[in-house]
Amino acid sequence: MSDDAALLERRFRVMGRNAPLFYDRPVHLVRGHGVWVEDADGRRYLDVYNNVPHVGHCHPHVVEAIARQAATLNLHTRYLHETVVAYAERLTATFAEPLDAAVFTCSGTESNELALRLARYRSGGRGIIVSDFSYHGNSETLAAVTTCFPVPEPFPVFARKVPVPDPYRDRQGRDDGALGDLFAAKIAEAVRSLKAEGIPLAALLIDTLFANEGLPEPVPGYVAKAVAIVHEAGGQFICDEVQAGFGRTGDAMWGHQLSGVTPDIVTLGKPMGNGHPLAGVIAPAELIDSFGKAATYFNTFGGNPVSAAAGMAVLDVIEDEGLLENSRRVGAHVRAGLERLMARYPIIGNVRGRGLFFGIEIIADAGEKTPDPALTKRLVNMMRDRGVLLSRIGRYDNILKMRPPMVFTTADADLLLATLDNALAAL
Repeated sequence: MSDDAALLERRFRVMGRNAPLFYDRPVHLVRGHGVWVEDADGRRYLDVYNNVPHVGHCHPHVVEAIARQAATLNLHTRYLHETVVAYAERLTATFAEPLDAAVFTCSGTESNELALRLARYRSGGRGIIVSDFSYHGNSETLAAVTTCFPVPEPFPVFARKVPVPDPYRDRQGRDDGALGDLFAAKIAEAVRSLKAEGIPLAALLIDTLFANEGLPEPVPGYVAKAVAIVHEAGGQFICDEVQAGFGRTGDAMWGHQLSGVTPDIVTLGKPMGNGHPLAGVIAPAELIDSFGKAATYFNTFGGNPVSAAAGMAVLDVIEDEGLLENSRRVGAHVRAGLERLMARYPIIGNVRGRGLFFGIEIIADAGEKTPDPALTKRLVNMMRDRGVLLSRIGRYDNILKMRPPMVFTTADADLLLATLDNALAAL
């Protein structure tokens, strides 16, 4: 038995046989730097998937900040600490009013769970609206409203799921206004359904980039129309920025800024600490103060000094290395390359995404736009064998998901495109 096979069997014994693993042949990674990771045999892979190392694997500025603070002091936030406060000030300054206060957590799950508590406290309601192909965490409440994969928890009576527009499949002659109206009406229908059951609305919880839904091209006005309906019903708009935030789109620091709507509550996670477990909730100070009087919230590790140092270092790198502009410029370069591939390979139905979050939809029949998840999975594994790591997403599991660290360069992009071209040709 090979070393990797033995390690896999050990993992099965102590972590269970269903703990998720990528690829038909799992990759045994031992180190990373920038956009590259290396396996136990010394083979390098171009990382075009992971947004956790947001500013690059083991970025020296982040590593140094974590090590320096860990060697000085680390404990919870019931004491004053300059770095923790300074980080909260700097982070909230990137948001529009009235989003002016932060509560730190350790994961996106904790952030979304707290956001729902805040929304229910402010609204007095209990009802939740999510998209019909979404994931926002794995607490009991969030697992129950997960709609993109099976969970043992029954979908709750206090929740409703609604489809979001995908112009590639839903256009059918409609202009943006009509398409936005069509899907906003689904929100109104969900509100009416909850009201009929005597359940006041608390929140709409979405990612405005609709990442898990497959990165559909945005429909101008849709989010604004949906949020207006939610506000009229007394609910709050919670925007999950775990995947779209921290400049990922290249055109704005936060995904919701591209929709022209300021959320009532924002949740943050994965990329926030560049691999260090750091997450948070951004909301108006008056809401956080009021909620805090009613229910003391304390998170032992959320926002500890080492986490704050990591978060501050990530903001440093985004600013000092011009990573928003890099995301915009390199993302445009990648998209143009993917569109050239689409012109050559009929199995590419369309190109989607923005900045350094992009994908292609793999289809079996262009006329019918028939999804081909089996071929998509095959491509993911072919790319892994060629030294490029990516994944797949979407309602039909047929969209290649590419979301590299923000330090991805045009040279990295050209390697991705050439490798993808090679894999497509091999099909």
